[in-house]
Amino acid sequence: MSKIIEVKDLCKTYVINKRQNNVLKNVNFSIEEGEMVAIMGPSGSGKSTLLYTVSGMDNATCGDIKFNGKNIAKLKEKKLAELRLNEMGFIFQQMYMMKNLTVLDNIVLPAMRSNKTKQSKKEKIKHGEDLMRKLGIIQIADNDINEVSGGQLQRACICRSMINNPKIIFADEPTGSLNRTSSKEVMDELIKLNKEGTTIMMVTHDAKIAAKCSRVLYIVDGNIQGEYKLPNTSSEKEEMERERELNNWLMELGW
Repeated sequence: MSKIIEVKDLCKTYVINKRQNNVLKNVNFSIEEGEMVAIMGPSGSGKSTLLYTVSGMDNATCGDIKFNGKNIAKLKEKKLAELRLNEMGFIFQQMYMMKNLTVLDNIVLPAMRSNKTKQSKKEKIKHGEDLMRKLGIIQIADNDINEVSGGQLQRACICRSMINNPKIIFADEPTGSLNRTSSKEVMDELIKLNKEGTTIMMVTHDAKIAAKCSRVLYIVDGNIQGEYKLPNTSSEKEEMERERELNNWLMELGW
């Protein structure tokens, strides 16, 4: 299995009122193709900054970020934007969608902007419908975004993140604004995508959500303090044990 993300000596510094705020400090880690990695840590530890910087949504102050062997920290903004559009998918806690478009139109919008494939407009719309059907929300295709539930809308966001067949999905608290039932539905879909081969890097504060991942990185004050590899499970009892062991590890780190 090859590395899809390699991060070396990554630093991110903000200057506020002439004061330097070192949010990320010499961060090093890698993600293998097909992994589902959770980023955890206390509030203000740099979790979301790490995700935004690694995905190229924010610029690194220094260090290297290799995506499929290409150092995206050195790319010009236009090339970086093309890479994000065509090779990466994004899911956020706040489900950003265009209010003047239907749910389906929102899903296929990135495909309409992409030249990754030679698909026609009709074929791109069909791909969006196929994704909605796969996630069980085809019935809301023509709805406005304010006419659907939070769980349905987040599943629509997953469809949008997959529309250009990305190599990796970056998710920032994707279940953070959902109730427990909707959170489970969304996680079930992300797990299915991961099992089909899509790599996922996800920020979460929920140990129950993190326990669904294959590995957890724990960050404190801009430094990764430890990582925990979760075993495969085949039963509900094993899954509960996996979650308990992760919680014990988190508590040892001061969670």
